Amino acid sequence: MTEAPWPTDLTFSNATKTLRVTFDDDLSLDIPFELLRVESPSADVQGHAVGQKRLVAGKKNVGVTGAEEVGSYAVRIVFDDGHDTGLFTWERLRRLGRDQAQLLADYARRIDQAGLSRD
Repeated sequence: MTEAPWPTDLTFSNATKTLRVTFDDDLSLDIPFELLRVESPSADVQGHAVGQKRLVAGKKNVGVTGAEEVGSYAVRIVFDDGHDTGLFTWERLRRLGRDQAQLLADYARRIDQAGLSRD
C-alpha cells in the first residue's frame, strides 16, 4: 500500500492571502484563504447532511490569525472572521490546491446566482 503524500511545510501569508502547502513528493500548492474559508470542512459550512452546504459570501479578503496541527492528520485554521471549527486533512488541502481553479469558478458562479458578493 502506497502512503499518501505528506505535508512537509505549511506557510501562511496574510500579505498574499494564501497558504502554501509543500508535500514530500515535491508538490507545492498555493491555496487562497478565501477558498479555504468557503470550503471549510466544518459543519457550519458543509452542513450535517448531504445537500446542506451553506454558501458563504464576503470572504475574498479573509485573513488567518492562527493554525494548529491536529494529531498527525490535519490542521485547524483560525480565520480573522472568527471561524475556527474546520479540520483540514492533508488530503483535503491537496485536493483544494489541485482543484482550486474549478472550485473557485463554481463558487463565483453560485455567489453570482444568489446575488451575493465575494467582497
